[in-house]
Amino acid sequence: VCNGDAVEDCAGDCNGDAEEDACGECDGDATDPEDCVQEGFSLSFGDVDLGAGTLDIVMNNEEPVAGFQFNISGLTITGAYGGSAEANGFSVSGGNSTVVGFSLSGATIPPSNTTLVTVSFVSDGGVPEFCLDGAILSASDASPYDVELGDCFSGTPGCTDMSACNYDSDATVDDGSCAYEYDCAGDCGGSA
Repeated sequence: VCNGDAVEDCAGDCNGDAEEDACGECDGDATDPEDCVQEGFSLSFGDVDLGAGTLDIVMNNEEPVAGFQFNISGLTITGAYGGSAEANGFSVSGGNSTVVGFSLSGATIPPSNTTLVTVSFVSDGGVPEFCLDGAILSASDASPYDVELGDCFSGTPGCTDMSACNYDSDATVDDGSCAYEYDCAGDCGGSA
């Protein structure tokens, strides 16, 4: 309809009420992302907060995991905590570029697709690029699982100051380009 305000739902129905569930399935009934277990084993970056110096590592595991180890390049790890590792009683340590987690009681992390740990870090400077490597996930008998690693995290340079006229909501790293005044032509930071 010309100038209409109707919106298609995820099923493509005009003004329909279908919504994506927690797993991204249209009109599905999953409410908890931990229910979205996919086939296989993977580690990837979740939320990254450069200002706070924290990032989440998300693990998808179709079978119980009894221990894990991974490296992150491009930063210096200062600690690791929380997530499903802590919830299942794992001892977790992080330093330099490595995070290790295991259970002294023989506990495992049940199949899930959620934050494994939150890692605190200091960036190596410049526009950040963090990459996972050297990942090991093990079963209760200490045999390793095949692990897929997610893409590297690359910072997006731009103006991160919300009070600037050229604020970039997609920017993750302030590049010093923030401008606060419009010129006489109405261009933010212009010279007219």
